[in-house]
Amino acid sequence: MDFGLKGKVAMVAAGTRGIGLACAKALAAEGCLVSICGRDEGRFLTALAEIAGDAQAFSADVSTKDGIDQWFDATVTSYGPPDILVTNTGGPPAGAWKEMTDEQWVAGFESTLLNVVRMVRFATPAMVERKWGRIVHITSLVAKQPNPLLPISSTLRGGLMNLTRLHASDLAPHGVTVNSVLPGHTLTDRQRHLATVRAERSGITPDEALRVQAEEVPARRLADADEIAAAVAFLSSRQASYITGVNLLVDGGLTLGPG
Repeated sequence: MDFGLKGKVAMVAAGTRGIGLACAKALAAEGCLVSICGRDEGRFLTALAEIAGDAQAFSADVSTKDGIDQWFDATVTSYGPPDILVTNTGGPPAGAWKEMTDEQWVAGFESTLLNVVRMVRFATPAMVERKWGRIVHITSLVAKQPNPLLPISSTLRGGLMNLTRLHASDLAPHGVTVNSVLPGHTLTDRQRHLATVRAERSGITPDEALRVQAEEVPARRLADADEIAAAVAFLSSRQASYITGVNLLVDGGLTLGPG
């Protein structure tokens, strides 16, 4: 299926590894001009080598306003304003809510929610002017099923679900869709880190923790990052023009209750 994205400018935050990189690859495969950013410049060449298409990587910390400014300015200079924005952010620290400090909550807000507000604010004027745009947030199933090990993430990503719906309603008349993808347990560096945390608390190995986690999923396995990226690519497509305000679970059936 041709998603109608050839020549579209796609910005993918934290696109040098994991789900972000998978999204960049999927959009490049559809003919997008892809701009990724990251803090680890040592990953740039490796990431770009994996993206089969026209792509550039820029050094930027999108948990800061200055970092977002720099990334958007560099992208517009290289490709023009974005048609597609994928907001992919790092996860706040893990631990019981009683263990979390004020500083960790504030940092989580800056790096998980406020930066999304800022990125959308930067991207939307040109989308509205052109009457076409796609915004896809990468969040987490904890937005719908809070995890006691991830209190900051569960709280902030729940708020991002509502922000998605607010933005979607406001931007729909202008041809701009706004959706969120809520990945389940996906085999990434973040998931391996969380497995280490769980392993230390349970007295098992990280590999055992990952196996236990996979067994909890009705699909009986962890997701591959490419499976998350496939949902992002579709929501960015011409065919998805009437889908907006959706918080899409991609979790192998793990989340209980209403989708």
